Amino acid sequence: MKLLVTGGAGFIGSAVIRHIISNTQDEVVNLDKLTYAGNLESLTEVSSNERYAFEQVDICNRAELDRVLAQHQPDAIMHLAAESHVDRSIDGPADFIETNIVGTYTLLEATRQYWQTMSADRCENFRFHHISTDEVYGDLPHPNDNSEGERNFPSPRVGEGPGERGQSLPLFTEQTPYAPSSPYSASKASSDHLVRAWQRTYGLPVLVTNCSNNYGPYHFPEKLIPLVILNALEGKPLPVYGKGDQIRDWLFVEDHARALYKVVKEGTPGETYNIGGHNEKQNIEVVHTICDILQELRPQERSYRNLITNVKDRPGHDMRYAIDASKIQKELGWAPEETFETGIRKTVQWYLNNLDWCQRVQDGSYQRERLGAGA
Repeated sequence: MKLLVTGGAGFIGSAVIRHIISNTQDEVVNLDKLTYAGNLESLTEVSSNERYAFEQVDICNRAELDRVLAQHQPDAIMHLAAESHVDRSIDGPADFIETNIVGTYTLLEATRQYWQTMSADRCENFRFHHISTDEVYGDLPHPNDNSEGERNFPSPRVGEGPGERGQSLPLFTEQTPYAPSSPYSASKASSDHLVRAWQRTYGLPVLVTNCSNNYGPYHFPEKLIPLVILNALEGKPLPVYGKGDQIRDWLFVEDHARALYKVVKEGTPGETYNIGGHNEKQNIEVVHTICDILQELRPQERSYRNLITNVKDRPGHDMRYAIDASKIQKELGWAPEETFETGIRKTVQWYLNNLDWCQRVQDGSYQRERLGAGA
């Protein structure tokens, strides 16, 4: 196959491309605008491969999309290009509307025109894979809550939550109603709806995946885990929103890359697959774990935990996300290989070994200051 990956210079997109080039014989065309969060250094290990090509294109540019599709003739599209930071969406929602909604619409229309010109067999086998987030579902009941609020959660799976053992808490399933909380998640929910509408109306063979919080190598330092690692190494405060009791399901990015490739190759058109790491952790637990690993690998006299600073919570902050990934495991045979303990150790070690990369990607435009506090 020849795969067109939008946003391939970003955190998840670059992991997908590294996985494909390193582990398959497929070809990849990386289409990326190269915003602040896109960095071709994330692809150094595969960029010289003859099966890899790069196109610097904005997904809102219809003429350039038409050119790329006609020139490269991909067999599938994996659409990851998106503005993805909640705090930035609070400060400047317009960019999120433009890229995530208008950009997805533009790409869908270019793809539809291209798809309709294919031969019958290529047309039947073509796939448009839209990569989204669990944040479109809103938030879930927290183990510290006594009620589930006003929302109804269909067929919750019973399992052990991060609070009391044996606690029955609902998880996001593929049927969970959408209830986005931030400009970011609302824009991603909108793009999900567009993708599904293009199948229902035009017959475009689409796949949708919604994933939990990713972490791992090459993550831009505005996100929690790299921010904590780098601030700790410099002796700077480690900002924790509110009490730090917000719960996320953490997914190692290389596990996610394997899942996405399996979906585009084996998934059933029209289906949605939730992808999670089976690792529910409170934010404060994540920060404590990072501090303890750093204390082991880069010991200092005072514990890194002393740098933890509680700050005012993010506006509209969701309290808990948790994915039921049983569908993709049952139907496609995917399950995460990394536990949070193994994945976070690999991640911390990678940042320790690649501090020069971290310095270069910040390039003076972002120095790990807090974003999204203005609201």
